[in-house]
Amino acid sequence: MAYAVASQEFVRSTPAPAALRDVELPLTAQALTAPYARGEEIYAEEEPATYVYRVVSGAVRLTRILSDGRRHISAFLLPGDYFGLEAGPEHRYSAEAIVDSRIALMRRSTIEAQAHGDAGLAQALWKLTAQELDRLQEHMLLLGRKSAVQRVAAFLLEMADRGDGGDSIELPMSRSDIADYLGLTIETVSRTLSQLERDGFIRLPSTRTIVLRSRRSLAHIDA
Repeated sequence: MAYAVASQEFVRSTPAPAALRDVELPLTAQALTAPYARGEEIYAEEEPATYVYRVVSGAVRLTRILSDGRRHISAFLLPGDYFGLEAGPEHRYSAEAIVDSRIALMRRSTIEAQAHGDAGLAQALWKLTAQELDRLQEHMLLLGRKSAVQRVAAFLLEMADRGDGGDSIELPMSRSDIADYLGLTIETVSRTLSQLERDGFIRLPSTRTIVLRSRRSLAHIDA
């Protein structure tokens, strides 16, 4: 793996989470960046959590293989997102590049040392951890209480909100990834998307491009 010192302009060219915007420059001052090819593992489940990571470009999925052999995807990480910030000494999930990606790496020990002397950074990291807990709770609610069409509608709205604000979404992940994120089969995801298109809620110009025709209607489905 070829590492490079992260250019601050390069790292800051993608939006950071709101909790870290005021402290990101010192946080990434010692960062390195590395390229990861599509499907390449960034770290494995139960591997020591030596680094904290930030997506500079591309996309990442956090995965775990369940006891019955099924794959569970707990999160999709997009440019600007941090990941690998663990409560314990090991990673709880594996991280893989969905497409060719560039990732910034920051030593966890360095961040922890900085946080001890920087109340603003410590508070920002706490907020980031709390936001991740909220996201996981929402995802568990989605998996446990919502129908297939509600899950797909919620996913589309989530991706739109995390994008550039427009109604056209370019998805880096496959339908297999979406299915494993939503706890559905590929067939159910494809069938539900086709139904939403027939009902006039979305358009499907291509497999990876989805145009939202009515966010209000999708939000009503997800309610």
